[in-house]
Amino acid sequence: MAESVAGSSADHSPDPSRRDFIHIAVVAAAAGGVAAIAWPFVDQMNPSSDTLALSSIEYDVAKVPLGQQVTVLYRKQPLFVRHRTPVEIAKAVADDHADLRDPATDASRVKPGKSEWLILIGVCTHLGCTPNFGGGEWGGWFCPCHGSQYDTSGRIRKGPAPKNLAVPDYVFETGTKIKVG
Repeated sequence: MAESVAGSSADHSPDPSRRDFIHIAVVAAAAGGVAAIAWPFVDQMNPSSDTLALSSIEYDVAKVPLGQQVTVLYRKQPLFVRHRTPVEIAKAVADDHADLRDPATDASRVKPGKSEWLILIGVCTHLGCTPNFGGGEWGGWFCPCHGSQYDTSGRIRKGPAPKNLAVPDYVFETGTKIKVG
């Protein structure tokens, strides 16, 4: 009789694998519920479609004659698109090893095979003025606010500006069409 009592109590004990399955199912359901509730809050932090539309621009550089530049508005800042002459390129490459405050080679500031096109954010790195091309000792950009001078590659050469003119992220989508941003 003692054997049948001991055997019957072993038959009614809960199965450990079933208990583990129930715990896993409850945790998975809770995680899914938390994710379903949290997603709208996370999604509302994404930028709106009108903001995304302004985050990049396309421009056909074929419109810019040799030796000239155009200024395009990009993220509420001037963007310089300069079609450099061979003389400007040679002057910039010759100064690659000069004593520069913010060292950078000319090749690092242009796309490979497209050295005649220089794309820069047209904001002086000192206090945010817009420099003009063709001034200063190096024939590049001159900032009229405090006298910063940049060379034909947009590198700072003289004045209070601490950094070179910024080169934005851009790609050539076709031979003459760039996408900035």
